[in-house]
Amino acid sequence: MSAVLGMCLVIVLARIADVSLGTIRTIMTIQGRRALALFISIFELLIWVFVVSRVIRDIQEQPAYGVAYALGFALGTYVGMTIERKLALGRQVVRIITRNGPELAHALRAAGFVVTQFDGYGRDGPVQELFIEVERREVPNVISEALRQDPRCYYMVDDIRHASSATLRARQAEGWRSILKQK
Repeated sequence: MSAVLGMCLVIVLARIADVSLGTIRTIMTIQGRRALALFISIFELLIWVFVVSRVIRDIQEQPAYGVAYALGFALGTYVGMTIERKLALGRQVVRIITRNGPELAHALRAAGFVVTQFDGYGRDGPVQELFIEVERREVPNVISEALRQDPRCYYMVDDIRHASSATLRARQAEGWRSILKQK
């Protein structure tokens, strides 16, 4: 009995590992990170092949292996999403629609964010739309500052798959390498 429980634990842990890797691989694929997705998929499939072959081979004698397989899949989905959220890879754009555009843009710029401001006209009159491109881990800071300045603002967050490199060059110019390039 302990051998069966031990194997069930191995199956659950292996499924957590391979499904977590699959979740992260899927996100890397969506973000266009092909090399990383390729690398992750090798390990994901190696684990899966060994686990599924063991479960299929012994499921008639040990139905608990099937339950462990399903439990590992469910837990792996949860763990994979949690890991991906913690990694917060990629860039996003925060779009904020507000009636306090100049003040909010100034506050966000003072906080170190690059803000582009557009004038617009909403249902109830003039508004400004602010675009702020940031690393995913910075999104909560942008939203927090926006809501602190204008609790009634409306915001949207979108993933960025591709963007021109103009802002990247500007950000790099502010880094430590820019000191070496100065005359």
